[in-house]
Amino acid sequence: MFTGALALDVLLGDVHSLKEKRSVVRPIVSELKRKFEVSAAEAGHLDLHRRALIGVAVVAADAQHVRNVLDGCERLVAARPEVEVLSAHQQLFGEED
Repeated sequence: MFTGALALDVLLGDVHSLKEKRSVVRPIVSELKRKFEVSAAEAGHLDLHRRALIGVAVVAADAQHVRNVLDGCERLVAARPEVEVLSAHQQLFGEED
């Protein structure tokens, strides 16, 4: 069994309130969950209007599958025109960890 985690630090576009921030971040999190069958949530920068930390987690029997899913999640978020990915950090945990 392998577990993978992805942390995406994103800069949001023209956002001036936490309500507007939620209207941008929630659809991204929902799409990640639906398209890749992962766990995803806004996990940081909760009090900042133009920044968000999106966390993604996946479990699979194959390490390469975990990497492929996390890479796909990163590409999906990076392709969204309303956000800019400032950093992306992946971690993979295997049976020996």
